[in-house]
Amino acid sequence: MKAKLTSALLALLVVAAVPTGVGAAGTAQAECSFPVTATDATGTEVTVDERPERVTTLSPSAAQTMWEIGGESQVVGLSEHALYLDGAAERTNVSAAGEGRISVEKVVSTQPNLVLAPNVISNDTVTKLREAGLTVYKFGFAASIDDIYAKTEVTGELTGNCEAADETVTSMRDRIATVQEAVENSERPGVFVSVGGGYTAGDGTFINSMVELAGGTNVAVEANVSGYQTISEEIIVQQDPEWIVELGAFGAYPKTDAYNGTHAVQNGQVMTVSNQNISQPAPRVVNAIVRMADAFHPEAYAEANATETTATETTATETTAIETTETAETATTALTTDESAMADATTETTTESGGASGGVPGFGVPAALAALAGAALLAGRR
Repeated sequence: MKAKLTSALLALLVVAAVPTGVGAAGTAQAECSFPVTATDATGTEVTVDERPERVTTLSPSAAQTMWEIGGESQVVGLSEHALYLDGAAERTNVSAAGEGRISVEKVVSTQPNLVLAPNVISNDTVTKLREAGLTVYKFGFAASIDDIYAKTEVTGELTGNCEAADETVTSMRDRIATVQEAVENSERPGVFVSVGGGYTAGDGTFINSMVELAGGTNVAVEANVSGYQTISEEIIVQQDPEWIVELGAFGAYPKTDAYNGTHAVQNGQVMTVSNQNISQPAPRVVNAIVRMADAFHPEAYAEANATETTATETTATETTAIETTETAETATTALTTDESAMADATTETTTESGGASGGVPGFGVPAALAALAGAALLAGRR
């Protein structure tokens, strides 16, 4: 009986001892506070007085970020290219006719407390929205993974999702760290990024930074191509990429002799990456980076990932072992004390609270288990 009660108490003690409000990095996460002020890409100091209950996003990247940091319930309007998100069809589509255009009237109709605008939205549109009485924050151009970290953190601060944003960024950093470990001492294969129609992503593009992070060398950059441009077949033959990365369904590479003769095609090293994971500067870009790193450097990535997993599990095991040892001693002492108290009661030996028996009236084993169980449930709900 004593062994069973001790085991039950230990189990509850271990569960209740798990800290809440702590991120993957093991440090307490910052709490949001309002009002909050941040300077946006237009140089405007944007102030949000209280947590916005209605947020309208004007780009798929802003919407994706809101979904990733747990703020999807706040989103009341979004653009057409964000409709892939779960439940997005239930929100107002604020897009206008024409690629990437936004309807000011539709945005206003959503009655948002905050509008999140990407860098591609014109300052004229932002001005019109502000003249209509809306609070608008415009993001700057994202050229690196660090820019996405910062964008995610700012979105969290403006929308009252600081803890979730911190946790999202911590998870992103951890996954990127594993990739960097894998590719650090690996040979970098030549990679051709096919945007579609013979176009590619060259130097100065975010997609190029992703290829480099994944451990590849962008052949377009090697050929002095910058931005998004077409690339000649002569360069493709000359560079002979080992991998071709297609951006979504429309990013298929041209099926010409020049491309078909490359090392990539000859060896079946062609992969398609979802536009949602590579063309939108938002948290899910990490999925594309990891996928490319795993393809370019399968053995090195597997080893780095295994090392990271083992290190995490070892740390968790050591922490649990320390906590278990400490709580075991405490639980055993408490259990022995309570049993002594009950034995004294059975023999009708009267003791005062805190007397010779050391018992605490009203806090025997069942009460202790119930209290710890309640604490464990509360901890699990936070």
